Amino acid sequence: MSELDKQLINLLQRGLPVAERPFLAIAEQLNSSEDEVLERLNHLMTSRVLTRFGPMFDAVCLGGAFTLAALAVPENRFEEVAAQVNSFDEVAHNYRRTHDFNMWFVVGAESEAEVNQVISSIEKTTALPVLNTPKLEEFYVQLYLPA
Repeated sequence: MSELDKQLINLLQRGLPVAERPFLAIAEQLNSSEDEVLERLNHLMTSRVLTRFGPMFDAVCLGGAFTLAALAVPENRFEEVAAQVNSFDEVAHNYRRTHDFNMWFVVGAESEAEVNQVISSIEKTTALPVLNTPKLEEFYVQLYLPA
């Protein structure tokens, strides 16, 4: 990873500037060009150094609901179940973990009732029980991982 890539990742973690051309503003901070910043960001995404680039919304403030959910998936079904779970539009951030509950994902929807319906549908589709762990309290940690 180039020094410019590292600096770009570090800046992007702090948020985009509110500007007509935010990538130009970032480029100026990096002594680079807008085109180069966009090219480097595209490279970081296509090479999977970054797996997501986009806004973070507070679903609850926007009137939505979400939960962290988990499945204990038999190893021989993991890829099949991952595809089934990922087929739901309401599912995001699906991760494999080394644990009895080896698949963790977020379900977000317009209401708690809809979240519960999606979980029920996932259980029917996968024939596996979902561990539903709704948020009880929110902690803001402002995670920052220097590149």
